[in-house]
Amino acid sequence: MTDDVPVRIRRARRDDHEAVAAISERTWPEREGGDYLADVFPEWVAGDGPDQRTFVACEAPGASGSRTKSDEADEDVTTGDVVGVVQAVRLSPYEAWYQGMRVHPEYRGRGVSAALNQACLDWSRGWGATVGRLMVFSWNVQGLGAARANGFEPGTAFRWMHPGPDPDAVPENRVVEDPDAAYAYWTDSDAREHLGGLALDFAETWACSELTREDLARADRVFAVQGDPADGGGTRGATVRVRDYERDGQRRVEYGMAAWEDVDALRDLLAAVARDAADLGADDVLVLIPETARHVSDAAYAGTDVAGEPDFVLAADLNG
Repeated sequence: MTDDVPVRIRRARRDDHEAVAAISERTWPEREGGDYLADVFPEWVAGDGPDQRTFVACEAPGASGSRTKSDEADEDVTTGDVVGVVQAVRLSPYEAWYQGMRVHPEYRGRGVSAALNQACLDWSRGWGATVGRLMVFSWNVQGLGAARANGFEPGTAFRWMHPGPDPDAVPENRVVEDPDAAYAYWTDSDAREHLGGLALDFAETWACSELTREDLARADRVFAVQGDPADGGGTRGATVRVRDYERDGQRRVEYGMAAWEDVDALRDLLAAVARDAADLGADDVLVLIPETARHVSDAAYAGTDVAGEPDFVLAADLNG
């Protein structure tokens, strides 16, 4: 068993970029596409403030403990080499999100992630968060184990649908832009039950928060599939666009959740999404769906592309 290494946790600063990039390069060298962290780290540090905090772990030879409270707030504290990084974000008055946890390969299993996690939890409790969540790729077994060891419990699992943009897509049934109808359907759906009420956050990319009626009311596009009146009508599916943006010359459009009654309702949702995404000039479309046998097989049956692996969300109770 390897002993914990003494580290100090402090706020990240711009001149940590080179060290963080070096850690990022060694994170998943075998995975196609590499790691995004080196690209976004400067943005993270520039955006730090009351609603966001980026921490680094620095080796501290001779230190008596793994961290000190004063180090969290003092970005000028003198420490050794950067050996880990993480970011904490305030998503709502009670929800925190943790992302970008990376530890230098030579320091894994030596208490660095535990110290970084504790800094995130302390910061979140400081402004009143009652829950902190994070996402781990399903293939990242080491990350899953570290999250559980650091007090995070299983939350939910989701997968991405990747429908292609289509300006000529036409739903078979009527699709309306009605936030109230969409929220009412979402509230009683098995999708919401499986996801624990979570959907893609509207402000923070690659983060999940509880979807509210107010979120849908403010959204740019909300789609609710209406059933055939001859069969009793009612809402049979819903989705919401949370953002569209351009990165590396590609326009991506993201839909925060999708819930549907059956494959026919899903096909109508997909038609609405395909047309909406085409109107935005999308190159890539992501739709978050529950990781269940029904939802994933429905998507395959409907003929849309589906990600090969799910993602997991874990949560820590910050009460008490």
